Amino acid sequence: MSYLIIKYLITAAVVVLVSEFAKANDKLGSLVAALPLVTLLTLIWLYVEHQPTTKIANHAYYTFWYVIPTLPMFLLFPYLLPKLGFWLTLIGCIVFTLAVFYLYALLLKNFGIDLL
Repeated sequence: MSYLIIKYLITAAVVVLVSEFAKANDKLGSLVAALPLVTLLTLIWLYVEHQPTTKIANHAYYTFWYVIPTLPMFLLFPYLLPKLGFWLTLIGCIVFTLAVFYLYALLLKNFGIDLL
């Protein structure tokens, strides 16, 4: 049980650290947020929990493919934010990202990469 608590505390600390960096400096916060810290932590947790190497490798592989369709959202968000406000922008970006992801997954299926 204590391992699970430590795991949650470390993972939560990363999110808090990123938000604190972002409050102090836009560029530094964005740089730290862009680092694949959550993915690296996930890979570490999977390894520490003795998951098969195929599961760990698959996580890294699919993370690569899943990141690509999320990138346009980071350009859409600052464009929509002054026009729609935070919550509508966030909802719009989520819907937009889901649509882009779906179309992206259909495209990649033609190349033998199955994301759905």
